[in-house]
Amino acid sequence: MQSDQAPITEVDSYAENLLEQQISQLPGVGQVLVGGQQTPAIRVQVDPARLASMGMTLEDVRTVLTNVTVDDPKGSIDGPNQSYAVYANDQLTTAEPYNNIIIGYRNGAAIRIRDVGQVVAGPQNRELAAWTNAKRAVLLIIFKQPDANVISTANGVKASLKTLAADIPSNIHMNVVSDRTLTIRASVNDVEFTLMLAIGLVVMVIFVFLRNIWATIIPSITIPVALVGTLGVMYLCGFSLDNLSLMGLTIAVGFVVDDAIVMLENIYRHIEEGMDPLSAAVQGAGEIGFTIVSILASR
Repeated sequence: MQSDQAPITEVDSYAENLLEQQISQLPGVGQVLVGGQQTPAIRVQVDPARLASMGMTLEDVRTVLTNVTVDDPKGSIDGPNQSYAVYANDQLTTAEPYNNIIIGYRNGAAIRIRDVGQVVAGPQNRELAAWTNAKRAVLLIIFKQPDANVISTANGVKASLKTLAADIPSNIHMNVVSDRTLTIRASVNDVEFTLMLAIGLVVMVIFVFLRNIWATIIPSITIPVALVGTLGVMYLCGFSLDNLSLMGLTIAVGFVVDDAIVMLENIYRHIEEGMDPLSAAVQGAGEIGFTIVSILASR
């Protein structure tokens, strides 16, 4: 968040009191930290030499400032039938009124803050700062919950920015500086492409070597069915797709096709020996079915 017109302390006020609270409530968001925090504060700058010339110390000024802006009860007005509480908020929230605070008296004359220094508005901690594009800014660093999907969380945060922008002044701008999900999205897309390419290549290899339509269709149907079944089990177990699971699916496609080819070759061996297709399928599956299941289990 940054602004070319508003002071950085005002930008920080909206960041901490509005956006941080709203974003932290979004699904999947675990923590929101404020980088370059510029919490508004009132800074009293006193000249020690001028203060000493009036016979006062910094402790005298501190004592007065501690008690000058406390919102204490003001009292009450008691009537014959009802009592009224006196309410007056005399807390000082801006820098200018502090200049008129009386810190003492000398020779019957009041000594005010402006006589020994000045009061300015500024950040609570001047050692903290953040920049984006060479401009002062306040950063909101968002972390996801341990069990949340990072891509879904990032999408939810980006979708909420348009709504949150309507709650802050138009001269304060929000921009996404860093999105760690970009590399994750690219990796997932690459693995998805590799998965589809692997399916296409193995089906093509089967067709080229066996040159039989049905022998090609069988693995072509087996692969999607196996993938759908795997995804269904993952869904029921509460797992989500990530680079590791997609890589496992890609490797598993090779296993499925490898076992399907072995099964087809054994069935074709019986057909070439004169058996009818149904009998060859039953006998061929019975001969190596357990072996294929055990190989898959061991993998």
